[in-house]
Amino acid sequence: MTQHTLGSLTVSPLCLGGNVFGWTADEAASHAILDAYAAAGGRFVDTADVYSHWAPGHSGGESEGVIGRWLARGGRGRDVVVATKVGGHPEFKGLAPETIRAATEASLRRLGIDTIDLLYTHFDDETVPVADIVGTLDQLVREGKVREIGASNISAERLRASMEFSAREGTAAYVALQPAYHLMRRADYEGEVAGVVEEFGLRAVPYAALAGGFLTGKYRPGTTVDSARAGSASRYLDTPQGPRVLSVLDAVAADRGVAHATVALAWLAARPTVVAPIASARSVEQLPPLLAAVDLSLTADEMAALDAASAPDDA
Repeated sequence: MTQHTLGSLTVSPLCLGGNVFGWTADEAASHAILDAYAAAGGRFVDTADVYSHWAPGHSGGESEGVIGRWLARGGRGRDVVVATKVGGHPEFKGLAPETIRAATEASLRRLGIDTIDLLYTHFDDETVPVADIVGTLDQLVREGKVREIGASNISAERLRASMEFSAREGTAAYVALQPAYHLMRRADYEGEVAGVVEEFGLRAVPYAALAGGFLTGKYRPGTTVDSARAGSASRYLDTPQGPRVLSVLDAVAADRGVAHATVALAWLAARPTVVAPIASARSVEQLPPLLAAVDLSLTADEMAALDAASAPDDA
């Protein structure tokens, strides 16, 4: 698998999402998925300290714990880049300096590592000045607890202010933005936010790359899908873009002899500023279509058809 550069890190063009680990994928299944991903050359795993507090009996940190025990089983010799996020855990809400530091220390313990490769702020906290947020992250980098930093769920204005602060003060700077971005959700990222990403040389690592499973093609009118995210995914059927996107995915997938998910991820990976889409699998069987996207180059006509079908109404 060809690798890409993200700051000082070397990452795979497909990032394996850990949101399902310890939730819809138990520990044994999660470790099997991680094993298969690594065996295929994957080396970029994403999680967050808040995963999966929403599940009954969970408190947050379950995914990090699963990944940490997998790493311990094989050691860091697996050469996997681990990304996690702070700011959303119920016990460490927000981005006050002391909260960032406490959350990071808790993530390090759960992951069982000395250094987090890529640490994102999960949700921006506009009650805290960017100087305090970036300044705290810079201290963590200088202490060797974090290698690179990134942001998620942040406005263009705050992202710009953060990057300008880093340039002015000579601190560590964000190298990645993790936005919600996929064929069914383009307007929030494309435009102003993407412009800031491009201007400052960041790279995007989009989450929800398959729209909660909708872009796998299994959601159709009158069908019932056994998934914890079925409700959120099926809502796209009621949008103008939903049926159009499915129609194009049907055609491209059939023509190329690949899965719908493969096409959707290949489209996203080919978008400007994107370094690696994030996609998750609940079982080893769900992994091959995701990995196949790495080797699929869509034609200009295929990209244009998907662009047109998914275009926001106000575009």
